[in-house]
Amino acid sequence: MFDFIRTHQRLMQLILLLLILPSFVLIGVSGYTNYVSGDHDLVKVGKSAITQQEFDQARRNQLEQAQRSSQGGFDPAMLDNPAVRSALLESLIDRRVLIDVASKERFSVSDAVLRQTIASMPQLQVDGKFSAERYNQALASAGLTTRDFEQGQRAELALDRVLGPVALTASVPSAVVAQLETALTEQRTVRLLAFPATDYEKDVQISDADIQAWYDKNKQSLELPEQVGAQYLLLNEAAAMDNLPAVSEDELKKYYEQNKARYVQPARVNVSHIQINVPAGASDAQRKQAHDKAQEVAAKAQADKAAFAELAKQESQDAGTAKDGGKLGWITKGSWPANLEQAVFALGQGDVSGVVEGPGGYHIFHANEVQPERGETFEQARAKVEAEVRRQLGADRYADMATKLTSLVYDNPGSLEPAAQALGLKIKTASGIARDRLLPSEEVQGPAASASEDAGLLDDARVRRALFTPQVLKDKQNSGVIEITPDTMMVVRVDTVTPAHVPELAQVRDYIRGQLKTEKALAAAEKAGSEALAGFQKEAPDQVPEKFGSPLHISRIDPQGVAKPVADAAFAASTASLPQYVGIKGPQGYVVVRVEGAKAGEAGNPMLASLPMELSQAWGRAEEQAVLKEMRAQAQVKILPEAEQALSGETEARN
Repeated sequence: MFDFIRTHQRLMQLILLLLILPSFVLIGVSGYTNYVSGDHDLVKVGKSAITQQEFDQARRNQLEQAQRSSQGGFDPAMLDNPAVRSALLESLIDRRVLIDVASKERFSVSDAVLRQTIASMPQLQVDGKFSAERYNQALASAGLTTRDFEQGQRAELALDRVLGPVALTASVPSAVVAQLETALTEQRTVRLLAFPATDYEKDVQISDADIQAWYDKNKQSLELPEQVGAQYLLLNEAAAMDNLPAVSEDELKKYYEQNKARYVQPARVNVSHIQINVPAGASDAQRKQAHDKAQEVAAKAQADKAAFAELAKQESQDAGTAKDGGKLGWITKGSWPANLEQAVFALGQGDVSGVVEGPGGYHIFHANEVQPERGETFEQARAKVEAEVRRQLGADRYADMATKLTSLVYDNPGSLEPAAQALGLKIKTASGIARDRLLPSEEVQGPAASASEDAGLLDDARVRRALFTPQVLKDKQNSGVIEITPDTMMVVRVDTVTPAHVPELAQVRDYIRGQLKTEKALAAAEKAGSEALAGFQKEAPDQVPEKFGSPLHISRIDPQGVAKPVADAAFAASTASLPQYVGIKGPQGYVVVRVEGAKAGEAGNPMLASLPMELSQAWGRAEEQAVLKEMRAQAQVKILPEAEQALSGETEARN
């Protein structure tokens, strides 16, 4: 058979062509490519399509971006639902439509516009100006070439030209803006009388039959999600510091001496000087002349020490300090040449030195202020020194323990015990950990994670995510090491799994009692408020009933702290005849509103200065969406049945 194929290759090529050609005719070249690669179309957009691979790549990009922006604290489950997947697919469709329109209509941008756009990017500027150096550094750090980046920017600018002019040219008529300003600044004068539900709770009686009936009716709302009980090891600074060996006295003293500057401030002098210059390469005669001059000045300075600054201004040849009275500032011991320090630190406060030879010529020094060495002796600083030494030892030990922990949990995947024993860590336990949260204590059997001192760590998205991976959840293996912060890491292991379930009545009896008490108290508050409302509506309108609060002047832009439902009810009340009474039931009880006055709104309020721009922007976005909707219709966008599987997550499950 194979010999026949080898000797009749042309014939076999013809036969293969005849077999393959019909498949191209039926499904097209792109469809055949998708078939071979395992890819398939989800949405048809004109003559192009959005494929499963494109959608999956967009999902991965979305997830990576969310994780980067949250620095590891992001829970992927937040993006793992049909609503988010549907929004992502819609955005891919919109972008494909824009690309097709831009290509068909040949939208493009000039080199000048491209350069101006790039130059205006703040991240590429230094002191408000475009920096070529910053530009090259940014591209290098992103791994992009100039050509790739500029082509990408050119493409994005071309896409912006499809819908950009729609939003930029949108505007709301001034008459509409004026009407809105009038509505927003319209005022009502109101008084409020509240009937809080809490005032009626003391009179509420709840029977066992009430609790049973509520449980039977609302049982499904009580369902608890799948939860796990976990064992975990916590390695942090405190664990690393446990059982550290004692530090000897000699080691503490050695550390003190090596870091003495942290505990002792060396002696220092605030000094001024007068300098008599000696030219470079000066002759002996020139040097003697300068020295004699310095001796003369020193004698004057010592004769009237208080006038040193004035003398320095007149005589000092150090142009940098002479105008400031010769001030050099604070000099710390160990920072100057030995001969100068010896002269300066021998001075008492206010003293003037003799002539001292130094850099640039001859100097006369004046000690403005003298501070001797001060700080803590070893005995005084001992506790502080020991704490620092132990902290450093703890940091070294933490690094060593972290390395060993990683190895031990990997080598012993079915238990935390070997790692705990080797490192001296305690295996902790916690229950009631769900995929998306820690359950409250009343919903958990055993020590609740939510009540643990480590609740914040156990509620970290990375920890919960690790507990519900198949390897940890189903196979009961250790997780990898989870680094919460640079000095805190955990390893978790599932101990027990509790499926989603409705708790028994006994477990939720107190919760139901609280719910019923709230419901009945609200009903009682509503009844009392409604009866009061009916009575107010019958009373003389010019009398303010007792217990109403002070009048409030509210508007839609300044409701004076009045809840929105209450304010809405006040504005909905008729103003033909005042006062008017209206009642509103809310989650905290019942409120009766007495509307006493009404004032028309007016345009031009300073609080609404940005309203025209905000309305135009909103209108522009609405017009963009309308145009995009029409573009989608013209592109004959067709969502294929395969898209439903992608949106439900079935394709990911199979992958």
